[in-house]
Amino acid sequence: MKEIIFALIAGLLFGLGLVIGGMTDPMKVLAFLDVFGLWDPSLLFVMAGGIIVTFIGYHLQLNRSKMLMVEQCHVPTKTALDRKLISGAALFGIGWGLVGLCPGPAFTALYTVPEQGIVFVVAMLIGMAFHDKVVAK
Repeated sequence: MKEIIFALIAGLLFGLGLVIGGMTDPMKVLAFLDVFGLWDPSLLFVMAGGIIVTFIGYHLQLNRSKMLMVEQCHVPTKTALDRKLISGAALFGIGWGLVGLCPGPAFTALYTVPEQGIVFVVAMLIGMAFHDKVVAK
């Protein structure tokens, strides 16, 4: 139960950071991705902040003999770049570039820009179901 509470708190903080940083505004994201047009580099600061916090957090947590908030730290162990990882990352990037949303901010978009958010979330859920039924087998 303690892990669920800490995961909820972390998720809420992450979501708040996305909102404050502008990552939930599809037009801002698309402007950031438009490097040959009217480029808006402000999201570089959001990403740099996220990278710095993650780097410090991993460094502090993984060098401890005991986890601070939970019993076990779940760190990915797979390091190989395979076809599934590369194709999944490419699909993710294409979707993000076309719409200006990725899964986390998409749920926020259900409130902020519902006409875009609902289409994206429904399409994402269909894609996830398709993956589970067809691709993952």
